[in-house]
Amino acid sequence: MNEIINKLLFSGPDLIDVFISLSLSTVLGVLISQLYKGTHRGMNYEHTFMASLVLMAPIVTLVMLYVRGDLVLSLGLIGSLSIVRFRTAIKDTRDMIFIFWVIAVGLGSGTYNWSVVLLSSLFIMIIVFILYFIRYGHTENKDFILSFSGHMPHPKSKATEMIKRYTTDARMRSYEVQGDGWEVIYELQFSDESSNTADSLIQDLKAMPEVDNVSLLAPQLSLPL
Repeated sequence: MNEIINKLLFSGPDLIDVFISLSLSTVLGVLISQLYKGTHRGMNYEHTFMASLVLMAPIVTLVMLYVRGDLVLSLGLIGSLSIVRFRTAIKDTRDMIFIFWVIAVGLGSGTYNWSVVLLSSLFIMIIVFILYFIRYGHTENKDFILSFSGHMPHPKSKATEMIKRYTTDARMRSYEVQGDGWEVIYELQFSDESSNTADSLIQDLKAMPEVDNVSLLAPQLSLPL
């Protein structure tokens, strides 16, 4: 009886190593999820995605502990994964990067490459912080969409001269006339990044008697993601 119990308990990898691998992957999963939360620039994020990042690392570690050095279990794992269908759409490529990162942590922890996992995770965290603080890949909010409308007559020359005074580049994208009303849309780039320039342009356009409404919008690519 004792031989059977010992075989069941100690035939696999050392339990201390298993505990270290699972603990390391869980702790790194928590840190990665908090890093994802702290460096997220969008309007909101899925709380369930953070929980998934934490749980995915020890689960992958557990799988690697099962299949480590066992060809039969490896083939069984491939067969089971082919049955399961993952239909959750990844909306942001950045989310996919964090998923691969957590999977890599689980793989490394499950194969007892603890030093590599710690060093590489620290290195990646530093890179994420650097990219976040230098706003790598983000464009400056200098490009805007200007839309203004009013009644006839349309002050085309006066409005064009006024827009060129505040911008370095301005291109008309749309000019629509309906009855006695008109609407013009410009794509423009301000010569100054400060909000005073935009405010001055809006106030000057509103002061024109033929203009009824003025809207200034930032294009989608200029919004923080």
